[in-house]
Amino acid sequence: MPNLTRFVGGAQMFVKRDDCTGLGFGGNKVRQLEFYLGAASELKADTILITGAVQSNYVRVAAAAARKLGMDIHIQLEERVPRNDRAYRKSGNVLLDRILGATLHFYPQGDDEAGSDARLDAIAAKLQAKGRKTYVIYLGRKHPPLGALGYICAARELVDQASAIRLKVDEVVVGSGSGHTHAGLLFGLRALGCTSRVTGVCVRRTKREQSERIRDLCSRIAALLGVPPLVGARDICLIDEFVAPGYGRLNPPTVESIKLAARHEGLFLDPVYTGRVMAGVIRRARSLGRGMNLVFLHTGGGPGIFGYEPTLTSAMMGS
Repeated sequence: MPNLTRFVGGAQMFVKRDDCTGLGFGGNKVRQLEFYLGAASELKADTILITGAVQSNYVRVAAAAARKLGMDIHIQLEERVPRNDRAYRKSGNVLLDRILGATLHFYPQGDDEAGSDARLDAIAAKLQAKGRKTYVIYLGRKHPPLGALGYICAARELVDQASAIRLKVDEVVVGSGSGHTHAGLLFGLRALGCTSRVTGVCVRRTKREQSERIRDLCSRIAALLGVPPLVGARDICLIDEFVAPGYGRLNPPTVESIKLAARHEGLFLDPVYTGRVMAGVIRRARSLGRGMNLVFLHTGGGPGIFGYEPTLTSAMMGS
């Protein structure tokens, strides 16, 4: 990102375009779904169930992947963001969910992983009673972190790509929400002997809460793969200065980052994840200084921009 690097100063910034992973407008969840839907296919499932926020990128890509495999899809939308405007409720990812023919369910809580998973199980039970063979992609942490394996593979890809252009990567900055992308990438890099710092930008929880989550996920990845733990406490680096005022709610650094990425690199970022992460990228670039190389993992989320149209239009007016 040479233009943005010149504008910001500090470390040379690069971007890994995981918004271009292809299926259903792409994003990091495509890599994760390869493993979940691989398991579903092995079980000969015909119906996928998944839960997420109203403007969730994950559920949109899950719907696209399910349709690609000839499966039905049931989506549960959680009330994580206090908005009721038409754009948020009808446009963006919600519109794409409907175009994909997903059956939509609604869950009134926004921070109740156990409850939302239990509700998925209840929906699955009703479908099973009708003869459907279901596969549930759970949100809670007690289930095997299959999705994180997608980012162990991505770690290999990143290392190979950097090697091909003789780039020494000093730091990778990634969004840290559910934690599967962050933990999988960190675990994969350490498994390859790569010591690059991995900084997670918190999008939903505080640094303290998220650190425990990433540590737990890395332990469970090791157990799933049957290998020794590879990630220590000092490997887990997080910043949470851009979380407020809460998940899915804009703040000035996020708005500024969305604007800067678009106007300097023609790169679109969303207000929930990548806009916040770019704020962290800019902060880390300035902290690292010249002569260092920093990679921003762009996890997608473009359709969500349209779900936030009124807020973004207001934020961009006169800027």
